[in-house]
Amino acid sequence: MLARSVAGAVAGLLLFASGAWGALALSYQLPGPPPARFGGAIAWSVVYMALLVATFGWRAWWAPVSLVVMLGLLIAWWSTIPPRNDRVWADDVAPLMSGEVQGSHVTLHNVRNFTWRAEDDYDARWETREYDLDHLVSADAVLSYWSGEAIAHAMLSFGFDDGRHVVFSMEIRREKGEAFSEVGGFFKQFELVLIAADERDIIRVRTNVRGEDDYLFPLRMPRDAMRSLFVSYVDAANHLVDRPRFYNTVTSNCTTIVYRMARRIDSGLPMDIRLLLTGYLPEYLMDNGALDRRMPVDEWRRLGRITDRARASGPADDFSAVIRQGVPPAVVPEASPSSGDSTLKPFASSADR
Repeated sequence: MLARSVAGAVAGLLLFASGAWGALALSYQLPGPPPARFGGAIAWSVVYMALLVATFGWRAWWAPVSLVVMLGLLIAWWSTIPPRNDRVWADDVAPLMSGEVQGSHVTLHNVRNFTWRAEDDYDARWETREYDLDHLVSADAVLSYWSGEAIAHAMLSFGFDDGRHVVFSMEIRREKGEAFSEVGGFFKQFELVLIAADERDIIRVRTNVRGEDDYLFPLRMPRDAMRSLFVSYVDAANHLVDRPRFYNTVTSNCTTIVYRMARRIDSGLPMDIRLLLTGYLPEYLMDNGALDRRMPVDEWRRLGRITDRARASGPADDFSAVIRQGVPPAVVPEASPSSGDSTLKPFASSADR
C-alpha cells in the first residue's frame, strides 16, 4: 500500500514537472509575438491541469492517455526546432571564429579586438591572427564574477613567448536586443558561440564596462596539454561553423563542452559540482593539480585579482603585462599526466554569460 502511494506521488510529481516544462517551452519557442506565446503556454497549462485532475481525482481512463498524447506531440514539435547560424546577431558575437592548423602554425579568423567604452559604444574590429604553437608558453584561467561568489564566467587565455595572448571563451550567441536568461538557457533560447579575443577586449569589457570582478590563475599545465587544448578550441570553433548548437544552462554550456575537450587529454579528469558553480573553480583546479600548491587558494585569489589593474590600464599600456603584475607564473610540468594521475589535471570549465 505504501509502495503504491509512493509510486503514485512520484508519477504525479513527474507529470506536474512535465506540464510545467511544456508551458515554459511554449512560452519561449512557440512561433509568434510574446502575447501569442504566453497565451499558448496558459492554454497548455489549463488543459494539462484539467487532465491531471481527471486522472487523479475522477480516475477517468482517457485522461492519462490524453496526457501522454499531449506530451508526445510537444516533444515531437520540440525536436524539430533546429539551432541556426543565420539570425540577426549582436555585434560582439556576429562573426564566427574559425581556424586552420598546419603543423605548429595556426591561423585564426575573426579574432575579436573591440575597444569598449560602453555596452552600446565600441569600435568593432575582427582580425585574422597567426600563432606558432611551438612558442606557446602559458595557459591562464580567467574568472569573471558577475553574480555572487558561486557564479563566474571562466575563460582560458593562452600566452606566447612574444608576449601575445589570445583568450577563448564559450558563450551564448545573443540576437540583437536579447539579454541573457538562465531559464531561457534550458529552452533553446540561445545558440553557442566560441569567441577568440584579445585580452584587452574580453577582460576590459567585463571589468570596465559591465562592472564584473576578474581574477587570473596561472595553470600548471604541460605544454603538450596546452597545445592539445588550443587545437581542441579551434576544432570546436570549426564544428560550430558547420553545425550550430544550442546552449543549455546545464547540459551544453561552456563548462561541459570544455570539460569534454580536456577529457581528451586526461580521461581521469573528474566531474565535480564546481564545474557548474565556477566561482569555486580555483579549489577544483588546486585539488586536481592544475593550480600550483605552493600557495593556498586564497593567496592565489589575492594576487590574481586583476580588476583594479585592468580598470587603471591606459591605451598605451601593455595590457597583458599590466594585469599580470605581482602574479607568479605557473611552474610548467615537462609532460602531460598519464590517465588516472590526479596530480596534474588540465583545466576545463566555465559558466556562461
